Amino acid sequence: MPESDDPGISAAAEAVAAGLLSDRPWAERQLATARRRAQSGKPYDRLLKKLLGRLQPGSELVARRAAQPLQVAYPEDLPVSGERERILASLRQRRVLVLTGETGSGKTTQLPKMLWELGHGRRGQIAVTQPRRVAAMATARRLRDELQAPEEAVAHAVRFDDRGSPATVIRVLTDGLLLAEAGGDSDLRRYDAVIVDEAHERGLNIDVLLGLLRRIRARRPELTIVVTSASIDAEAFAEYFHDAEGPAPVIRVSGRSFPVEIIHQDPGDGDLGYLSALVRAVEELHESGEAGDILGFLPTERDILEAARRLQKLPAASVLPLFSRLNAHEQQRVFAPIRGRKIVLATNIAETSLTVPGIRFVIDAGLARTKRYAASS
Repeated sequence: MPESDDPGISAAAEAVAAGLLSDRPWAERQLATARRRAQSGKPYDRLLKKLLGRLQPGSELVARRAAQPLQVAYPEDLPVSGERERILASLRQRRVLVLTGETGSGKTTQLPKMLWELGHGRRGQIAVTQPRRVAAMATARRLRDELQAPEEAVAHAVRFDDRGSPATVIRVLTDGLLLAEAGGDSDLRRYDAVIVDEAHERGLNIDVLLGLLRRIRARRPELTIVVTSASIDAEAFAEYFHDAEGPAPVIRVSGRSFPVEIIHQDPGDGDLGYLSALVRAVEELHESGEAGDILGFLPTERDILEAARRLQKLPAASVLPLFSRLNAHEQQRVFAPIRGRKIVLATNIAETSLTVPGIRFVIDAGLARTKRYAASS
């Protein structure tokens, strides 16, 4: 604060510092104008009054967000919870972090709580990106359950379905939607923290988003950025966010361990031998009487629909397809409790983007559909 500031300008400067981040650019310009007028002996009271009046709604919103009833607790059985103090200390010091954690470590659900604990989510929202809309919706619902929060406080935002409000503190959205927002707000001042989850997907959206965040951080050093993944070249990402203090900190967290029995089965002959083998394996598991839901991985939507057709005759079982082109209602069926056994047939969307609860058996066809670049001759 300049030495020449009088009490009125000092109070206005404190209001700007405590207000919404999105108000800061224009408010600082108005404050600079008031200081210039004060130094030249011109009146500036009306300018300060107008400035404080425009800041008032934002100040009330900051207070409303701070009052959201979030019940923060960290389950002891999650490996990320055991690293809480280390993660908090790293974020306080550097505001950028690369965190690797195997599936089941709790990184997706616990990191937003830690950012809230650090004071984020008041002056700006906490953004949690997911590569697919079904994962964004599932993550938001799980966070609401753990935080015992209303949808106003923790909301998902996907294309054509934005459940957020100005009072939202944690906004779970697809990486593509966050990129679209950057078109109208190049500094993403709506947010004071961004978690880029599932960065190992390495699609175009994620690559562009990481490049954008690196540029934004140069202009907004107060922005906190966390990059997380189950499998990632951590050192490369840490070097990418290199600053005056060196590469970004890297924290590795192990996943939860369970005894796993692996059984290999001959897929047989024919172009679709893998499909018949998976259907046969599901039928044998179901007829064995062993309890537990089944998750089957198949490479394409056509395979999933054909396998679902063949398995519909199984008694006391619900066959649920899961792939990205399904509408939101159909995708959410895999999370709902049902009577009898649940048989989920999915592409690798269920491997890389979300966790389906209750699964005891996993049957993998061993194939996945992947994008490939072929140079024209």
